[in-house]
Amino acid sequence: MKYNIGIDIGSTCAKTIVLNETKEIIHRLLQPTGWSSVETAGAIREKLTELGVDWDNAAVVATGYGRISVPYADKCVTEITCHGRGACHIFGSDNLAVIDIGGQDTKLICVEDGMVKDFIMNDKCSAGTGKFLEIMANTLAVSPAQLCELAEKGGGVSISSMCTVFAESEVISLIGRGESKENIAFGVVDSIVKKVATQAGRLNLQDFKVCLTGGLCDFPYLRQRLEKTLNVPVDACPDARYAGAIGAALSAAAVRK
Repeated sequence: MKYNIGIDIGSTCAKTIVLNETKEIIHRLLQPTGWSSVETAGAIREKLTELGVDWDNAAVVATGYGRISVPYADKCVTEITCHGRGACHIFGSDNLAVIDIGGQDTKLICVEDGMVKDFIMNDKCSAGTGKFLEIMANTLAVSPAQLCELAEKGGGVSISSMCTVFAESEVISLIGRGESKENIAFGVVDSIVKKVATQAGRLNLQDFKVCLTGGLCDFPYLRQRLEKTLNVPVDACPDARYAGAIGAALSAAAVRK
């Protein structure tokens, strides 16, 4: 068997996908990136070896924040290209607008005829990202998933600070005033959605099928809020969090040609 391996080492999580010759997924790995991308890459290789991957018949493409830290990769490809390609494969369309909410950045990618035509990334601030959600969830002593569940029951709170540090202080002030967790959680999710909508305002999403990728694609309420705010349907599925790794694995298959 030939193995096409995509490794997406993000700032928070490392995702690995192994495809066979017919581009079927045979292995999925998900693990924290940790402090060292090099160590993470080594751990991925060890795990894939345990799973029976024959490295003599493997092509490897690395992407993401830590892509240069995968010494056994045959090639490195940018996350913009890999997320676009992976999303097209997952959602069965060559014309997509991809909203990828990652750990440290949020990317909006427009793909036409299978090729990236335009993209927008957030600035260096982590507002509107998975890290922002994680920090706010920790402040409320809940998990990110629980925060989104609470948000669905809340309302009436707006978090105005665009900086994560100031936003956290704002949340602490709301807690001190006795505001409910549900309402604060609503404000947190609303802040993320508004940040994404501001980025999306530079693109005409009405012309595309829109999909959500990244770690937050598992949170239905967040997707629903995006749909309402952007006024377009937003598709998501469990494999969407692996979009970058799937795109990298597809690129690995192309390396063989």
